[in-house]
Amino acid sequence: MRDASVGFQCPDCVARGAKETRSGQNAYGGKRSADPRLTTFVLIGLNALVWLAITLTGGRSSALAEKLMLSPAGRCVADDGAGWFPGVDTAALCATVPDAVWASSVADGAWWQVLTSGFTHLEIIHIALNMIGLWFVGPVIEQAIGRIRFLGVYFLSLFAGSASVLWLADPQSSTLGASGALWGLIGAMLLLAWRVGGNVRQLLILLAVNAVFTFTFPGISWQGHFGGLAGGLLAVAVVIYAPKGPHRSRWQVVGFVGLGVLIAVALAVRTLILVG
Repeated sequence: MRDASVGFQCPDCVARGAKETRSGQNAYGGKRSADPRLTTFVLIGLNALVWLAITLTGGRSSALAEKLMLSPAGRCVADDGAGWFPGVDTAALCATVPDAVWASSVADGAWWQVLTSGFTHLEIIHIALNMIGLWFVGPVIEQAIGRIRFLGVYFLSLFAGSASVLWLADPQSSTLGASGALWGLIGAMLLLAWRVGGNVRQLLILLAVNAVFTFTFPGISWQGHFGGLAGGLLAVAVVIYAPKGPHRSRWQVVGFVGLGVLIAVALAVRTLILVG
């Protein structure tokens, strides 16, 4: 990988793409992005706006943060956001606790959290690290597969991370941050580089280092990370392994829709279990 104006370039990926593509076309279908950085700019801007709104409304004690972060089951939290009550697992019981409020969750109908949690950050160091990572990998992937396919990989990774959290994390926990989507993009870059015979050693080292951090430091959602990684690998596989020819884009759409349906079913089934 080498430094470039849009992040890091895989020389083998660029050389292969130049051979296989017509002018204005990507190697895997669709038009090339005029500015591969634009979508990443927008995603970073959305994350920054949400972080600013949370900061202005109380930071860790922000009611907005409680509404946006991903909580599988409802939680009874102190009304100043300072902590929560692990033994209080129903809204009715929470009502008997002084200075406590019941935080919304997916099981309570806050379905939007599977999306909004991926744009929610509390600490400036958290959003800074995620956005720096997004800046490095986002433009590279968009340059390789185009804007629409890049967005497909990004959001499928995000939703896959949320599904993994719902199934594997403590129902009383909460998860937030763009890390799931970011891990999906790193997985996508890894498969793209491997597909063209590029050197994937640095990407494997990056994943290994991040895995060590994930399991070493408390408070990091390994469920969201590895769910996002799996989603990114599957989504970009749809892009690069779709049959070549005039109907390649249709196959990619079918693959994206199929993967999206599987994730939606996983989210729905787990939500029904939590409600029951």
